[in-house]
Amino acid sequence: MSEEKEQKLGFFERYLTVWVGICILLGLYLGEVFPQLADVFEAFEIQGYPVIVAIALFLMIYPIMVQTDFQEIIKAGKSAKPVTTTLVLNWAVKPFTMAFIAWLFFRIIFVDFVGYDMGSELMAGMILLGIAPCTAMVLVWGYLSRGNMGHVVVMVAINSLSMLVLYGPMAVLLLPVADVPVPLTRVAFGVLAYVGLPLVAGYLTRKIMIEKKGKEAFEKFTARLHYVSPAALLFTIVAIVTPQSGIVLSNPLLVLFVLIALTVQIFLIFGIAYWISRKIGLAYEDAAPTSQIASSNHFEVAIAMAIALFGVDSGATLAAVTGMLIEVPIMLLLVQICLKTQHWFPSKKMGVPE
Repeated sequence: MSEEKEQKLGFFERYLTVWVGICILLGLYLGEVFPQLADVFEAFEIQGYPVIVAIALFLMIYPIMVQTDFQEIIKAGKSAKPVTTTLVLNWAVKPFTMAFIAWLFFRIIFVDFVGYDMGSELMAGMILLGIAPCTAMVLVWGYLSRGNMGHVVVMVAINSLSMLVLYGPMAVLLLPVADVPVPLTRVAFGVLAYVGLPLVAGYLTRKIMIEKKGKEAFEKFTARLHYVSPAALLFTIVAIVTPQSGIVLSNPLLVLFVLIALTVQIFLIFGIAYWISRKIGLAYEDAAPTSQIASSNHFEVAIAMAIALFGVDSGATLAAVTGMLIEVPIMLLLVQICLKTQHWFPSKKMGVPE
């Protein structure tokens, strides 16, 4: 990818919050005007998995996986400290802070408003977000904050692989906090279907195309995929929100409560990550993306797993969708915070590791 292309913020990414908001409103409208649409999605299910949404989710994640160069993992050894810090934050800190914040808000602060059962579902959705480290939008946040893009690229690859191994066990470990039974086979199937399948397909596509047709042909292919993921994302939002229109419109405070809880979580984990990065002496170019990666979530995977485990019309899925809406504006604010506090850290020349 050329430097010019790498630095260009796409039209979809620039207005992601707007498109997500429009799709949520569209889904609410369709759900109220055409309630029979929910039956259409239920008619196309295999073992409880909505096939239409599953296809859209694959199309959403596959282009990201295709563009991930997994050989970058080998180069991570040259920046061992930021990579190790990011992994610890992603898997040993953030999942537990998310579980605690979810418990605090939906077992203590908001329990009288949402009830125990709905609180459990909302907690589950937040936990599924907390155990899904971001592997796509962090490229945008890293670029905007003038971070070390080499570190970001490496972490995108590592996050993709580590999530395949750790997402299921972390879900089994933390979902009981929400007092929700965890069907192990569905967790395993969901991870394989929504992470493993697009990851393997993306890896094979990249490997075969580069070997057979060359890097230039591969880059042209990925350029044609540019709008596949955004289109699938927007369709998925509409498909998810439509059957939830009743629960959202009957109690819009649920969305507000989740927004409040997730906002607290994002700022909390960012503060922890930024403080740790400063304490261990990371350069700004590594500290900024390290903290941003810890703060952001792979909401596509969280939505997929919420659907797989609890259904399209569940509170868990509602929480995951809400996380998608709130993350973009908050992350843009965190980018500005990073830029204004660069002087807190030592600096180094940015660059992709050789």
